[in-house]
Amino acid sequence: MATRSDETVTDAAGIAAAASRAAGKGPPPVHLWDPPFCGDLDMEIRADGSWFYNGTPIGRPEMVRLFASILKREGDSYFLVTPVEKVGIRVIDAPFIAVDADLGDDILLTTNVGDRVVAGPDHAIEMRGTEDHPRPYVHIRRGLWALIDRKTFYRLADAAMPDESGRMNVHSGGTVFPLEP
Repeated sequence: MATRSDETVTDAAGIAAAASRAAGKGPPPVHLWDPPFCGDLDMEIRADGSWFYNGTPIGRPEMVRLFASILKREGDSYFLVTPVEKVGIRVIDAPFIAVDADLGDDILLTTNVGDRVVAGPDHAIEMRGTEDHPRPYVHIRRGLWALIDRKTFYRLADAAMPDESGRMNVHSGGTVFPLEP
């Protein structure tokens, strides 16, 4: 449980209930919320995109989607926020995994929590890592990124075209994205 001073202020169920109340139509406006910090919650998003609470996997996809909808990043830290409270959580790599792509004139990527974005200026594809171990990511929203899973990256690589220097790129949203670190 998260604590502030000596009092218990919240747990995952309380955060989920508050998020459900705050969520109307569309994603909650977490970028507008600046509630007081209430402590850290024993919640972790692992590198494979799985969510854990108190060391136990969160098995309900609806619950994971709800928590993902109230996730906020400030600097290198991640928080679940509601209009009245903010709790810290751990994110091992990226909070989301891009698990599919629709390839056409633009690239529509889908995450493990149901977010769908068209790669472009606001949703950049970025290569990190090394030439031997490239790690592709896509920006989802407000500093939150998704690691592009292997099968989806291979599909992107298959659709890539070389530029004049021979570097492989994909095009989407009027933007060119290199698929090499």
